[in-house]
Amino acid sequence: MNSDHFTSHKMPCEPMDDDHPREACGIFGVYGHPEAAKMCYFGLYALQHRGQESAGISAVDNGVLSEHRAMGLVSDAFSMDQLEGLRGSSAIGHVRYSTTGSSVLANAQPFVVRHRSKSYAVGHNGNIVNAAELKAELEERGSIFQSTMDSEIFLHLFVRNLRLGFEKALMEAACRLQGAFSMVVLTSRGEVVGIRDPHGFRPLCLGRLNGHWVLASETCALDLVQAEFVREIEPGEIVIIDANGPRSLRMPEAGRQSFCIFEFIYFARPDSTFMGRNVYQIRKAHGRILAQEAPVPADLVMPFPDSGTYAALGYSEASGIPFELGVIRNHYVGRTFIQPTQSMRDFGVRVKLNPIKELLKGKDIIIIEDSIIRGTTAKTRVKALRELGVKRVHLRVAGPPHRFPCHYGIDFSTKGELIAARMSVKELEAYLGLDSLHYLSLPGLLEGMNVSDPAQTFCKACFDGCYPVDFDNNLSKHCLEGE
Repeated sequence: MNSDHFTSHKMPCEPMDDDHPREACGIFGVYGHPEAAKMCYFGLYALQHRGQESAGISAVDNGVLSEHRAMGLVSDAFSMDQLEGLRGSSAIGHVRYSTTGSSVLANAQPFVVRHRSKSYAVGHNGNIVNAAELKAELEERGSIFQSTMDSEIFLHLFVRNLRLGFEKALMEAACRLQGAFSMVVLTSRGEVVGIRDPHGFRPLCLGRLNGHWVLASETCALDLVQAEFVREIEPGEIVIIDANGPRSLRMPEAGRQSFCIFEFIYFARPDSTFMGRNVYQIRKAHGRILAQEAPVPADLVMPFPDSGTYAALGYSEASGIPFELGVIRNHYVGRTFIQPTQSMRDFGVRVKLNPIKELLKGKDIIIIEDSIIRGTTAKTRVKALRELGVKRVHLRVAGPPHRFPCHYGIDFSTKGELIAARMSVKELEAYLGLDSLHYLSLPGLLEGMNVSDPAQTFCKACFDGCYPVDFDNNLSKHCLEGE
């Protein structure tokens, strides 16, 4: 993510689903490959789900750093000629969705600075929670900012410390940052650097491709470029890749890991793996536990594609109720879709998903969702099913209620946006027009993760309000052991 911590901006108009959050960014890096930029292009393709606002690639050839950034999807952002122009065997790439910070080309990444005849580029996923404080400090000392991204702050800190040496400058800059940050950095000397914050909020992994090195937000990107997964970058680790291969520096330990549990629930592609656990299988496990917690008679179990699909498979498997794709998704609704007028306010939802009338009419159905954030889309969809003649509608959510805002890189930054913070489950049931509603319990969610100490492994602040890192002196809240 790229943020200035001052003004919230949603993505430009497109037919969005308000009941699901949008995450921040996807990052990718390549060292030593003769077609590094093209490898980045395909890596970003695999990470497109992490950001659809802009895309960019920076590459280095003989000490010269070149770059191309554009608004829109990866397929729209690059032509073959542009990729051919990004020469060199080292490159980094980035796909962006901003939760704060303007949706303009100046805020697209990788972000590049030039300092004393050398160039540096950075791509960032996360949210630096002390960005405002650091920016004010840097501006007081004469720094001039070119964007509203918190990512730029890292580069200002880095170049100010280069007098200490390259490795020391990386360490000093990274240690000043607080919050969630996974980064890839490219230097005009050709080094590729991966950085992960001490809590490990956002993912980053290392792969190998025919003797070359790859960094990626998710393993699905390694799969696409046929790179072998080596390992995850550890929380608090800085990996520097050069002609001698990877070497690591370590930031001070945070005391506990805080991997965003929502990566497993929603953000990551189901074919990705974190901590040795496949996302697809975790989502199915949550669906099975949901069926145990909230059984109900019905004719079929269905998701709204693609949300909840894998949890719905698990629910069907555990309950014995048939799984059906009761609505069909239109995959060709792009970013440039013209928004309907107020008199056609439901059209933006209906153009994306269309129900199979003959399958659903007169039936009792169970809908599986992975989250309900603002409730507007869910309400519209349930209403459409009622009008179609569905007899009973039961909603099961494969995660606990979102009652607390996220300050680490998800796009619900205020409690007022979260409908579960304002309504009880019974009130929500009535508001959405449901026959029944059940959220997966937090113990059930953690059971499905299958780790020995989930409380010390995951950030689940959006569910329980326990924030691992202070995000503001006046607003932050910590949950102490035993509270």
